[in-house]
Amino acid sequence: MRRRLINSTLAVVLVVIAVFGLSLVIVETRTIEDSAQESVDSDAVRLVSIVDSRLLGGEGVTPAVLREQIEPGRYAMIKIPNRDVLEIGKRPTGSVISSQERGEQGETVRVEASRSTVSREIGRTMLIILAVALLAVLAAVFLAVRQAHRLSAPLTDLAETAERLGSGDPRPRHRRYGVPELDRVADVLDSSAERIARMLTAERRLAADASHQLRTPLTALSMRLEEITLTDDPETVKEEATIALTQVERLTDVVQRLLTNSRDPRTGSAVAFDLDEVVKQQIEEWRPASRSEGRAIVRSGKKGLRAVGTPGAVAQVLATLIENSLMHGDGTVALRTRVTGNQAVVEVSDEGPGVPPDLGARVFERTVSGRNSTGLGLAVARDLAEADGGRLELLQQHPPVFALFLSREGDPGREGDPGREGDPGREAGPEAGSDTA
Repeated sequence: MRRRLINSTLAVVLVVIAVFGLSLVIVETRTIEDSAQESVDSDAVRLVSIVDSRLLGGEGVTPAVLREQIEPGRYAMIKIPNRDVLEIGKRPTGSVISSQERGEQGETVRVEASRSTVSREIGRTMLIILAVALLAVLAAVFLAVRQAHRLSAPLTDLAETAERLGSGDPRPRHRRYGVPELDRVADVLDSSAERIARMLTAERRLAADASHQLRTPLTALSMRLEEITLTDDPETVKEEATIALTQVERLTDVVQRLLTNSRDPRTGSAVAFDLDEVVKQQIEEWRPASRSEGRAIVRSGKKGLRAVGTPGAVAQVLATLIENSLMHGDGTVALRTRVTGNQAVVEVSDEGPGVPPDLGARVFERTVSGRNSTGLGLAVARDLAEADGGRLELLQQHPPVFALFLSREGDPGREGDPGREGDPGREAGPEAGSDTA
């Protein structure tokens, strides 16, 4: 492209120089020839006038008197009746420019000049024109190269940007070139790069979330299947298999939920559901894991709560909190339900060291972890909670207390439950109940 731009620019300049240069040569040649002819005519007229005046005054007419009246190098011949012919200068040979005038006393004056003088003048003029044309060509070459570089370099840069996008490097360059059309292309490429970057980020985030979120139910399912392999009681096998099927269904719901959130995080599937059922389900699912760790899971607080949300998402949030307590905490894992205002709250706590002070404000950020884990669990759990209008908070760092807040559907039929059992570190309130795993 650069060569084409240079060649096309030079072609245009050469055509312009040829047209105007040829016209200028013709005009200047004619001007020089006309000027030389006028000069010879002027000498002839001046000599005739002088000869007439001297003849009328009775003065002598000699070559010495007339020599100074013509241009040096020119030849003049004066013919006066009844007198000898007078000659001034040396008669030129070859092609000449001549002019002849006749005076009032019958005299004839002829002035001649060599055409070589005119030819030399024309030659000098043509040299000047050629020099100017050469300078114009050099200037055109310089401007053509510069313009070609100005246009081709951005195109090369844009091609590299497009190649980078195709190779999976979506970083926008934010380069502009001072050419509106090229800047428009750069704007489009930068916008495309930003969209591709967002898409790649969303895809990578989905992959990370899916791998992390699927690990928890798969772990619980694996433990459930291990329970089945270790028992010979058909009833136990049937019960464990039923629970395993429920976990598979919830696993399918988790996958669907992740896909839905990845396409449009604002798309919710919140419904009114029985919070007790979800809490009970999680206790049953994590019972094998807690037993293998020699630990217990207890449930206390207000029962009969109905919350608004997605049951699968709420179960996944609680599963993440329970798993964190089993993995990073110590002692009994406690789940407590309560009411605050128009919200139902599920608190998950344990007796471990809790969250380090320097991570308290950042514990829900992605990749932030104080125990060499991925740091995705709490971040994804918070996103799941917020997708249905709830929220996940760290109420206390030591011992750790996480709370899931959900919108509540009022159920005035149950205002009091028996006191709870096995809830370490908390006193049973008038609305408290307890389940122990």
